[in-house]
Amino acid sequence: MTDYKTLIDAETWAFIEKTNSYYPPDTIDYTIEEQRAIYDRMCREFFAGYPQGVTAETTAVAAPTNSIPIRIYRNAVPNKSAMVLYIHGGGFILGGLDSHDDVCAELCARTGYEVVSVDYRLAPEHLHPAAFDDAMDAFEWAAKTYDCPVVLCGDSAGGNLCAAVAHATRGHGKKPAGQVLIYPGLGGDHSRGSYVTHAEAPMLTVRDLDFYKHIRTGGIDMTGDITLYPLADADFANLPPTVLITAECDPLSSDGEAYRDRIVAAGGRATWFEEPGLVHGYLRARHMVGRARTSFSRIVEAVSALGRGDWLW
Repeated sequence: MTDYKTLIDAETWAFIEKTNSYYPPDTIDYTIEEQRAIYDRMCREFFAGYPQGVTAETTAVAAPTNSIPIRIYRNAVPNKSAMVLYIHGGGFILGGLDSHDDVCAELCARTGYEVVSVDYRLAPEHLHPAAFDDAMDAFEWAAKTYDCPVVLCGDSAGGNLCAAVAHATRGHGKKPAGQVLIYPGLGGDHSRGSYVTHAEAPMLTVRDLDFYKHIRTGGIDMTGDITLYPLADADFANLPPTVLITAECDPLSSDGEAYRDRIVAAGGRATWFEEPGLVHGYLRARHMVGRARTSFSRIVEAVSALGRGDWLW
C-alpha cells in the first residue's frame, strides 16, 4: 500500500483537502449534469484571475459539421514567434473555456505567445471521436490562420487529445512544432507501473479512469484505436519534440514514461519529468504549493523553448 502521508507534503495535502471540499472523491457517482456543476464550482473557487496585460477574445472555429468555441489570449507585449493551442482536461466529460481560463492567461503572460483554448465537444452527448475531431479541426484552423509554429499543450484528457493530433498530423504540410503533455492519459498498460502503485491515489483513481473511458466510448471496446489510445500506435517516428510532465502520485504517470521511451526508441526527441509528491490536477495548485509552482515554471519553459525551436533536454 502506497504511503501518501510520506510522499505528499503538507502544502499538497492542503490543496487536496481544498479540492475535495468542492469536488468530493465520490463525484463520479453523481449524474453528469451534477458532476459538471460541481466541477465548474471548483474551478471558480480556484480561479486566479488574469495577469496584467493579458486580454481574451471568445469566438468560434467553423468545422465541417459543427462550430467549435475558442478563446484567444493575447499579451500586451506579444511574442509572435509561435502560438499555443491549449486543450483542457476534465475526463472528456467536464470543463470548457472557463475551467482553464486562468491557466491559459498565465501561459500567455509568461511566454508572450498567443494561446488559443479549445472548447471541444464532451461525452456522453458526443462520443469518441467527437473530441478528437474537434481537436484536429482546431489544429488545422490554427495551422492555416497563424504563420508561426503551433505548439500543442494540454493537461489530462487534453494531453491525450494533443498526442492524438500529433500522431494524426505527421503527414500534413504544417505539423505541430512540439507538444507539452501534462499528466496525460495515453492508453498505457493498466496491469503495471503507476496504474498499480497509485491505483487509489488522491485526486484520481483507476476507478475514475475506467468511468471516464466508459462514458467517452459509450462502453464500446476500442482497443487499438490510436485516436483514443496514442500508445497503441505501432509507429512513433516523426512525432514532434515532446515534453511530458506527470505527477508521481497519479495512476497515469507511467504513461509519460512509456510515451517518452517509444519516441526516443523511434529516433525522436522526448523527455519526461515525474514531479515528486504531486497529484493529478496540480495545475490548480500552482499558487499554493511550491512543487506545483516549480512544475508550472517547467511547463512555461518547455512551451517557450519548443515555440523557439529549441531543445533544452
